[in-house]
Amino acid sequence: MPITYLEDKGTIEFPNPLDTGSAEGLIAVGGNLEPSTLLNAYRKGIFPWTSEHEPLMWWIQDPRLVLFIDDLKLSASTKQVAESSIFEVTVNKEFREVIKNCQVIDRKSQDGTWITEDILNAYCRLNELDHAISFEVWKDKELVGGLYGVVIGKMFFGESMFSKVTNASKVGFVKCVNYLKEFGYDMIDCQQDTPYLRSFGAKPIAMKEFLELVDDRIDQPSTLLKKTYFNEI
Repeated sequence: MPITYLEDKGTIEFPNPLDTGSAEGLIAVGGNLEPSTLLNAYRKGIFPWTSEHEPLMWWIQDPRLVLFIDDLKLSASTKQVAESSIFEVTVNKEFREVIKNCQVIDRKSQDGTWITEDILNAYCRLNELDHAISFEVWKDKELVGGLYGVVIGKMFFGESMFSKVTNASKVGFVKCVNYLKEFGYDMIDCQQDTPYLRSFGAKPIAMKEFLELVDDRIDQPSTLLKKTYFNEI
């Protein structure tokens, strides 16, 4: 199926990802990172994935890994550390620092980072508009882990996480899931299929089913308290 080439100005409307794109999941090339463009992409299960000195590229993952929150699985050791006082977790206290750490963290499976400066600034704008949220993990007042994602209605699209010490990302993820559940969310888009996320109970579903589930949730009112951070959740 053909790949769509997008204009670089104005609000971008994306094609139906089930009707276009490459076998690898590349849907479109070009466009921009305006908030309206990013939100239109996520509504169709599309996300940007690019690198410096390359055109902006938009992708899907089919099948898509999701976590239905009631299916969360925790090992005894993970539950123990999440319930301990080793770490503190805050919400939306240091969004830019979380994404900056995700940008520079060394990932053995990746050559470089997809979080360019343009991407970083674009997601910070989404955060200012209450369409992105971060969870920060602290140990001895030092930021040692975290994750962030995009929020549309009652849908949370997980983006990236980082960890500087053992168990920090696990605690951040567990607190994120519990926080979302408290505010009436029941599903997390995990995007990439990894053993790490599957260990929490995430499972792959067909893109068609994923889009139907997204459609059911994005028009519901968002109830997350995103402007306030807590010393611990």
